[in-house]
Amino acid sequence: MADDLAVQLVDGLNATYGVHPGHRAAHAKGVLCSGTFTPTPAAAALSRAPHLAGPAVRTHVRFSNGSGNPDVADAVRDARGMAIKMYLDGGATTDIVALSIPVFFSRTPADLVAFNAARRPDPATGGPDMARVGAFLAEHPETVPAVTAAVTHPIPASYATLEYHALHTFGFVDDADRLRYARYHLRPTAGPAYLSDADAAGCAPNYLAEELAERLGRGPVGFGLELVLASPGDPIDDPTAQWPDGRERVVIGRVDVVALAHDREVGDDVLVFDPTRVPDGITLSNDAILRARPEAYSVSVARRTSTAPTV
Repeated sequence: MADDLAVQLVDGLNATYGVHPGHRAAHAKGVLCSGTFTPTPAAAALSRAPHLAGPAVRTHVRFSNGSGNPDVADAVRDARGMAIKMYLDGGATTDIVALSIPVFFSRTPADLVAFNAARRPDPATGGPDMARVGAFLAEHPETVPAVTAAVTHPIPASYATLEYHALHTFGFVDDADRLRYARYHLRPTAGPAYLSDADAAGCAPNYLAEELAERLGRGPVGFGLELVLASPGDPIDDPTAQWPDGRERVVIGRVDVVALAHDREVGDDVLVFDPTRVPDGITLSNDAILRARPEAYSVSVARRTSTAPTV
């Protein structure tokens, strides 16, 4: 049975974005793709995780908009998501969940519930009560960077031209049991590209999915997967905290998105991308938001399907 806080988290998203049967509570609008992940030799030096030391593995990749409303047009300023599921030997999987903003909104699930309540649309106006939002931000200054990043987010030319940040920290353990903490970062091979407001105004409501399909028709879409390594004193349990520039980065692999996929987003067979699903060689930090994700996903899945979460 899901805990009460997980129910409150999903209730808050539904209250903010509306209830949309068959869709996720957040990142409701997205595009599922198939691809591969190929590790670099540097990956195995940092972790004994099987997908970081062996040959290329099969993946599903889902690009998405941040909103829980699947009917919102693509040309809005909002965080975008990139989620990766890697298929390991023996039927196991491991997932990466990343956003196009550098930090998250809250440190704890309780704070996230309060933030969702503060930004809930006013029934009288249909928009947020800015006085209520401002009061929350005054009490929670750690939320300001993520809100600022979301509302000033450049309008993407493509899902394939954004950088994505996995905002949680993980421990990477090598064959000698040495532990290094790091955060994932995804850098697009095509380089960053955005739209002006004037260009975005002429875009179709679903232009991101349409553009991605056209781009994949010309060839794979690539991302370099990096680890940003923590230095002593860097906060590893706080997803609202951005580490200083200049941290060591190690390219641990390449994600190649090769085609649209329709095999795991139909009926009740809907993928869940859960970053707490890690193999030996990767450990979780004590980030409270990270550890709350599985229960919240379970609540969301139960509301949109008749099955338990799938791997």
